[in-house]
Amino acid sequence: MDLSAVKKQIEKLRQEIFRHDYLYYVVSQPEISDKEYDILMRKLIDLEKEYPQFKDKDSPTMRIGAQVLESFKTVKHRQKMLSLDNTYSFDELQDWINRVHKGLAGQKIEYVVELKIDGLSANLTYRNSRLAVAATRGDGETGEDVTANIRTIRPIPLILRGMDFPEFIEIRGEVYMDRKDFDLLNKEREVAGELLFANPRNAASGSLKLLDTALVAKRKLNFFAHSLGEYKGAEIQTQWDFLRRLRSWGVRTNPESKLCLGLDQIKDFCAKWQNRRDNLGYEIDGIVVKVNDFAQQKRLGSTLKSPRWAVAYKFPARQATTEVLDIKFNVGRTGVITPTAELKPVECAGVIIRNATLHNFDEIKRLDIKIGDRVLIERAGEVIPKVVKVVRQAGKAMAVHPPKACPVCKAKVVKEKIEDVALRCINPSCPAQLERGVEHFAARDCMDIEGMGESLVRQLVLNNMVKDFADIYFLKKEDFLKLELFKNKKAENILAAIQKSKSQPLSRLIYGLGIRHVGEKAGYTLANNFRSMDNIIKAKKKDLEAIYEIGAVMADSIVEFFKQDSTRLLIKKLKEAGLNMKEPERTVKKSALSGKTVVFTGELSQFSRAQAQDIVRQMGGNAASSVGKETDFVIIGENAGSKLDKAKKLGVNIIDEDKFKEMIR
Repeated sequence: MDLSAVKKQIEKLRQEIFRHDYLYYVVSQPEISDKEYDILMRKLIDLEKEYPQFKDKDSPTMRIGAQVLESFKTVKHRQKMLSLDNTYSFDELQDWINRVHKGLAGQKIEYVVELKIDGLSANLTYRNSRLAVAATRGDGETGEDVTANIRTIRPIPLILRGMDFPEFIEIRGEVYMDRKDFDLLNKEREVAGELLFANPRNAASGSLKLLDTALVAKRKLNFFAHSLGEYKGAEIQTQWDFLRRLRSWGVRTNPESKLCLGLDQIKDFCAKWQNRRDNLGYEIDGIVVKVNDFAQQKRLGSTLKSPRWAVAYKFPARQATTEVLDIKFNVGRTGVITPTAELKPVECAGVIIRNATLHNFDEIKRLDIKIGDRVLIERAGEVIPKVVKVVRQAGKAMAVHPPKACPVCKAKVVKEKIEDVALRCINPSCPAQLERGVEHFAARDCMDIEGMGESLVRQLVLNNMVKDFADIYFLKKEDFLKLELFKNKKAENILAAIQKSKSQPLSRLIYGLGIRHVGEKAGYTLANNFRSMDNIIKAKKKDLEAIYEIGAVMADSIVEFFKQDSTRLLIKKLKEAGLNMKEPERTVKKSALSGKTVVFTGELSQFSRAQAQDIVRQMGGNAASSVGKETDFVIIGENAGSKLDKAKKLGVNIIDEDKFKEMIR
């Protein structure tokens, strides 16, 4: 192929991908499906691999992340990143407005109000339209250079659009994580036996400071720009004009900003979003009010820490105080020991709270929390309730210490550093791990063994009838008849379900094995790339990392899992039991679901959830687990939950199971 033609094709693909990023993230008017976007990206990746002389650091393929950093360098901000003073009532907000009017006596004053995104502040420096440096806020004067990680965030343009941008500009904004991506991340971490993040802000902050850029790219961080730092080479007079220009340059801003003329309009805006905050796909904790005119901002000036021309109105906290009755240690499927506070029941944000996560033992130490203490708990949206602080220590409070042995099997526990410090039971035969592991293996999304729930699994493990997953397939009718509440018919039903599960596709088996870092989607990816269990077992780290969706951490985990003697023995037993070890060839059909994102909620009567998701994939669609703006259809069964409510709020197409059946004929 002619090299000049190749170069033109590569540049055309880059511009096309940048354009689709702009349409999707900035103006919310996507023209292609996620699948079509992935095809464009894959085509560009392949061309750049074949013709490395045309690689460019600003190519959209560089967002994928391929660096492992040693540390973050320190960056001094050219213009200090100030923090905002907070107001907590309309009276306090009125006092601030009075001070503004006093400082700008006789002048007409406009205000810009914006949603206060609960994320991590970042400063993006563009030189001659190209992203040069990105840094965290740090202490306001110096931050950490996180350029490599920021470049993985798709809503942040690597090159500004248009022609009228300054030759040098600092654009400030908030890095955050959407609720749906936070929920998915925590679900994946739970499956992998890792510590859960307390809320989206912590997840975003922890993700942005990872040293592995490939892992950052998988976290789906997001960004809204909101403030102007230092700049030269252009004239920008107001905040409102600045927000308008940002959008024209391809920089994402929050669409809910508003220009206001006084306190009444500001109050209306604050009240509106205080009531609607849970309808958003991301967390906000208040409203930011700014004087619009930059000349007026300059005249008002700043204190050492905060601007006098801007203030935050913080929403009332959704908090409550209660007593810690006990602190329990829960052992997860992969041995992670998580402390949980048992609380005296208390209402918080309309829900009765009885338990709150303490995350890990470092958190217990930081809070200095003891049994008997009175604590402040907080619940934001659908986030797990957390203990914020101890408000009063009981006179005879009982201190809590990390266990030296597993609370279930009494085996040795060790500390591991993943992204947080975790205590883990390293006994592979720990009943708590085995019970939860078997429950996961038999679950509907894995091997789908109907009837093998928590109660049955506990009996099988306690009676030493199941010591690994393969033992399930060697159980006989008489084994079940020895258990509580088992008669002939029930025993026959469970045996039939076990037999049926042998034919599940390889992707389900991979997910069911509980490999750390490997969730349902990764199981599907592995099975579809390698086609057989033997091929996966033989795969080297480089083979795994060559797959777009698999990074270094997951690749290491997969290789480590399959090289263990215990794993090889387990696979051998599963083969002897007659389980399917191959992924069936799938012909993707053209259908009404092609390129569409589909979410299921409630109990389906004619399919299992996993079967329905599999059908969507065969029809060329994307089966997702949470509802968002990109969702095309929500299919509802009996007792549909919060996903249905969210779909209604977002205006997503809602269809029942019968309509779904018509679509897949």
